[in-house]
Amino acid sequence: MQGSKTKSVIQFIILLSIGVLLIWLSLRQVAPEKDNILKAFSEANYFWVFVSLLIAFFSHFLRAYRWNYLLEPLGYKTKLLNANCHVMVGYFANYGIPRMGEITRCTLAAKYDKVPFEVALGTVITERIVDFFIFIIIFVVTLFVQFNELIGLANELIFDKISSSFSGLMNKPILLGLILFFGIGLVAVFFLFRKKIAAKLKGKFGKVILGMLNGLSSVRKTKNPIQFIILSLLIWASYFYSLYFCFFAIDGTSHLGQKECLSLLLFGTLGVIFAPGGLGAYPFILYTILSGTYGVEDAPAFALPWLSWTGQFVLILVLGILSLLILPLYNKNKDVVQ
Repeated sequence: MQGSKTKSVIQFIILLSIGVLLIWLSLRQVAPEKDNILKAFSEANYFWVFVSLLIAFFSHFLRAYRWNYLLEPLGYKTKLLNANCHVMVGYFANYGIPRMGEITRCTLAAKYDKVPFEVALGTVITERIVDFFIFIIIFVVTLFVQFNELIGLANELIFDKISSSFSGLMNKPILLGLILFFGIGLVAVFFLFRKKIAAKLKGKFGKVILGMLNGLSSVRKTKNPIQFIILSLLIWASYFYSLYFCFFAIDGTSHLGQKECLSLLLFGTLGVIFAPGGLGAYPFILYTILSGTYGVEDAPAFALPWLSWTGQFVLILVLGILSLLILPLYNKNKDVVQ
C-alpha cells in the first residue's frame, strides 16, 4: 500500500514537472507577443466562453445521468444530485493526481449511496472503455477529414525533428557510435529473448482486449443500451461544442470551423490524459497546432487554449468545492457509510 502511494506521488511530481516545463516552453515561444496576448485576453468576447462553460457543465451532467444506466442492472442507484456531485469531485481530484478522480468518485458513491466500491469502480472502468472507443472513432473521422493537415503536423513535430537531429549526429561520430552500439544491443537482446517477450506481451495484450470486450458487453445489460450509446455520443458532442464556441471568443480564431475543432479535440484530449487536468500539456498542444498547422497568429493561438483551459478549471474548481459542501448537507438524514 505504501509503495502504491509512493508511486502515485512520484508519478504526480513527474507529470506536474512536465506540465510546468510545457508552460515555460509556451511562454518562451510567445514572449515577443506578450502585449498582443494581453490584448487578445482583454478584448475576448466572454459571452462565448460562458456558452462554452454551460455546454461543459451539460457534459458533466450527462456523465452523471449516464452512470445510473450501468449501476441499475447491478441493483444499485445513485440520486441524480449525488451522482453529479460525485462526478464533479472526481474531476476536481484529477487536478491533483491523475486517475485519483475515479477512486474518489467511487468512494463517495460507497459512502453516500451505499454502492460497493468494487461495483462502482467496475462501472467507471466500463465508462472509460466506451469513451476510449468513441475517441478511436473521432480519430478515424479526423484522419479522413483532416488527413493533409495531420500529415503536415506529423512532419513538423516528428519527421522534421528526427531529420534535423540525425543531421546533427552525423557531425558527432562518437555520439552516433554510442547510439548505434546501444541500438544494436537492444535488437540483440530482443532477438535472444523474443519468445519470452512475445509471450508476456501476448498475455497482457490479451487481458486488456478481453477486459475491453467484457466492458463493452456489459452495456447490453443496461436498461436501454441505445439510450446509453446516445448519451455517450452526446457527452463527446458537448466536449466538441464546448471547444468550438470558444473559437468565437477571440477574433484571431473565429474563422476556424468544425474540422479544425475536431483535430484540436483529438489532440487536446491526449493533453488532458498526459498531465494533471491537462496542465501545460493541453494549452501547449493546442497552441502548436493552431500556430503551426492552421496558421493562426501567435497571440490568439496562445490565448485560445489558455482561455478554454482556464474556464474549464474554474468551472470544475467551483463545482467541485460546492459538491463537497452539498453532499453532507443533502444526505444529512441518510445513513452514511463512514
